[in-house]
Amino acid sequence: MKSFRSAVIGCGNISRRHTEALTESSRAELVAVCDIREDRAAAAGEKFGVPYYTDYRDVLAREDIDCIHICTPHYLHAPIAIAAFAAGKHVFTEKPMATTPEDAEAMIRAAEAAGKYLGVCFQNRYKFINAKLRELVLSGAYGKPVGGKGIVTWFRDPAYYTDSGWRGSFETEGGGVLINQSIHTLDLLIWTLGDPTAIRANCGIFSELLENVIEVEDTATAHLRFDNGATALFFASNAWKNNAAVQFEIQCENALLTATEDELIIAHADKRCERIVDTTPKTDDKSYWGNCHSIIIEDFYAAIAEDRPFAVDGKEGIRALHVIDGIYKASGFGPRA
Repeated sequence: MKSFRSAVIGCGNISRRHTEALTESSRAELVAVCDIREDRAAAAGEKFGVPYYTDYRDVLAREDIDCIHICTPHYLHAPIAIAAFAAGKHVFTEKPMATTPEDAEAMIRAAEAAGKYLGVCFQNRYKFINAKLRELVLSGAYGKPVGGKGIVTWFRDPAYYTDSGWRGSFETEGGGVLINQSIHTLDLLIWTLGDPTAIRANCGIFSELLENVIEVEDTATAHLRFDNGATALFFASNAWKNNAAVQFEIQCENALLTATEDELIIAHADKRCERIVDTTPKTDDKSYWGNCHSIIIEDFYAAIAEDRPFAVDGKEGIRALHVIDGIYKASGFGPRA
């Protein structure tokens, strides 16, 4: 028998990762879906054979629901999560956990006050190659880390923003390529190297297609410095021609570790080269997103069942938001500059 009864709030594109993970879970059961668009809510309800709702408060009123998954527009993450904690539910939210660090802090306080779990969906931490890279860097096997690089070059057209009703606005999306598309790669950098102590950055709208469509950045570059003297270069843009594979690498004193989609390449200073291959089956039709939603979601429920800390809780989820906030302030771009 499954231990947890769960509901998904928000039935847009990303919700499929959550509904599928719940239907495959050994611990959790999908029992309700919700979206303000009744057609989407009804379609999801029919697909999974569960009741659907158009008001999340009706979901929270159900005493038989243990946990909610938040897959809504960014600006709704914090208010829904805080209401869910007040209703005695656990919360697993899509990234970003909120649009501002202040709202994220409020979510953390609400979870602690309710004695409930808060999980943030940074599923790429669970990707074998990324986790192995971090493990090797932290082991010191290749000397101390001296630098890192994260590069995200994707494409988003005007319709991606205009058709959504919420993307492209600082008030509702919280930012652009930084907080939406590339936050996963930024999270991997700070997960591996730590929180930066100094930031230099530049942000703007570089694409001619988007310059009169959005107010948020489509391109951002940042130079991060860490306490141990290491530095990292971060570049993200939605102004490329397609959705290219993410580049993530860490330079240590004695080797360069590069993560690809299915390999970890270790280039030693003495010219030797090692390769560690990820043999995990690739079933995701958008592999550049990462395909570990089911793994992180199962671990979230296992953490609750085993009464142990969850690896990507609110205090971990907020770290990337603090860095994004620092990038905006350093660049002088946007309302938080």
